[in-house]
Amino acid sequence: MYKLSAKLWAEFLGSLFLVMAAISPIILFHQTLQSSIGLAVLADAVAVGWILFALIEIFGPISGAHFNPAVSFSLAFSGELKWRYLPAYILAQICGGLVGTVSSHLMFYHQNPTLVQIATVTRNDGAFVSEMLCTFILVFAIHALVAHQSDKLPLVVGLLVGGQLVATSSTMFANPQVTIARMFTYSAAGIRPTDGLVFIGLQFAGAILATVVWRLLFQNSRSRENNAQSK
Repeated sequence: MYKLSAKLWAEFLGSLFLVMAAISPIILFHQTLQSSIGLAVLADAVAVGWILFALIEIFGPISGAHFNPAVSFSLAFSGELKWRYLPAYILAQICGGLVGTVSSHLMFYHQNPTLVQIATVTRNDGAFVSEMLCTFILVFAIHALVAHQSDKLPLVVGLLVGGQLVATSSTMFANPQVTIARMFTYSAAGIRPTDGLVFIGLQFAGAILATVVWRLLFQNSRSRENNAQSK
């Protein structure tokens, strides 16, 4: 059993490297190697999927490897995380994500001497719908995998996020701390703050909806089946 301080460091570090995985490939491919934005997004999907798989394997036994305030909120609601830990988890995740943005910029500082810049990339309209759907399937999948005690959770979540990154109009943020971190990058991975705030609201809405649907349709049905079998 790990102390709260260890859990928070795990969430901080995992969030840091997750944001780096989301921002750095876009800078490397699109702005350094001068590739098309399509190729850069594809590279980003591979990087995020693979790195998220590794991060969950590394930090999952310590903190649960949430790296996502919407996931932490949902797991607190379902009893997997203590409510009193939730504010500290979210703060650690947001701080880690912001450090991840600065770290990505530091790696490419030689070509763009900027550490923090308010993003100007517009993501609206259909991207709003996309974020709610993305977060819904992510949180729903996590609840299902946890309930089934799946040993493939890191792989499934990594594949899901990487796949949805190139299968959705918003490129699968599905994470409030990642959204905040990407409000402060000059890269094409950014999002202007006005759109980012809408993203965050819809991400929490998607997480809440996924939690409610899971409890109503599946968790309750499973409980009734277990009760029937015990009689």
